[in-house]
Amino acid sequence: MPLTARVEAHKVRWGILGCGWIASVFTKDLLVDPATRGVYDVQHIVQAAGSSSSLDKAKEFLADVGAPDSRAYGSYGELVADPNVDIIYVATPHSHHFANALLALNAGKHVVCEKPFTVNAEQTKILVKLARAKKLFLMEAVWTRFFPLSIAVREYVKRGQIGAVKRVIADLSLPQAPETHFADSHRMVNPDLAGGCLLDLGLYPLTWVYQILYHTQPEESRKAPSITGSMNLYRTGVDDNTVVVCTWPDTIGIATTNLYVATDPSAIGTPCVKIQGTGGEIQVAHPAYRPTKVTVIRGIGPEAVTESSEFPMPPGHGTHWEADAAARCLRDGKLEDDMMPLEESIVIMEAMDKVREISGLRYPESIESLEQ
Repeated sequence: MPLTARVEAHKVRWGILGCGWIASVFTKDLLVDPATRGVYDVQHIVQAAGSSSSLDKAKEFLADVGAPDSRAYGSYGELVADPNVDIIYVATPHSHHFANALLALNAGKHVVCEKPFTVNAEQTKILVKLARAKKLFLMEAVWTRFFPLSIAVREYVKRGQIGAVKRVIADLSLPQAPETHFADSHRMVNPDLAGGCLLDLGLYPLTWVYQILYHTQPEESRKAPSITGSMNLYRTGVDDNTVVVCTWPDTIGIATTNLYVATDPSAIGTPCVKIQGTGGEIQVAHPAYRPTKVTVIRGIGPEAVTESSEFPMPPGHGTHWEADAAARCLRDGKLEDDMMPLEESIVIMEAMDKVREISGLRYPESIESLEQ
């Protein structure tokens, strides 16, 4: 038995706000024994779940995920008022993140909010200001950040294994032509739900750009890049093809996303991220949101040495690592996590705002609103 297994794990009681697909994925991961991924210092308890539609919906959700004895609520207000809940996981559509996170913070709950944090950067800033004022933990649930693979890639870059990084190219495109895959009311293409590929898929390639070109810099040296980009808009008015170009003084990051073409059409592990340095390249195999293979090419030309590493996924989907990080922050009294700092969430939201502004994509005022 590992020495760490003898230390009593810190228990965190979760309240799940929303009962859709991503809530199911996250909650099932909470219920996986942390020891299966070598974690012994924290433990997750699914204390309760809340549905905005009915009590029966919440009960059905808890039964389906394997937590039938947890408390079910038929409203979000009742959920965030539960004194036995330590932290709320917000798992509603993008359009509702701001209001739902506000509700939880105002109720005195710590919050992990599904990505994208909000519809726009100003909403995120309001959440951050409120959480800090109330001394509550807050984090955007960009799960990919917490993968052992992602941590390893950031270390490769910081150690200079491919020299100075001069360019990052990242893509997440899934062939889901909206005309045949989604009704106009579907969240992917519905402007009332902050649809479009940028906020849903594009955050992943942007995450790779920023975690390499921004996050690996010393905190005091981090500067937001200049942003440009463009979009093609679908008939509903949301984006279906987007490119974001992030320019720093000595490097460039390019993030792309598309609903018509595939990053990896042959399903052979095509690189979805290419980190290009003066002394080689790091390639992350598709998909950008849940990669399990990375290839490091050291050197350039015939003498280059190529090494691939696999990072197998333990039991679960992979969202448990971000939950572990949040639990440790609560245990240690931290108000944000070092791997997904609040300031970085704001900077990335500002980049998405800028590209939407350039392309004329503005969502209905009801969900762009800063009203609290």
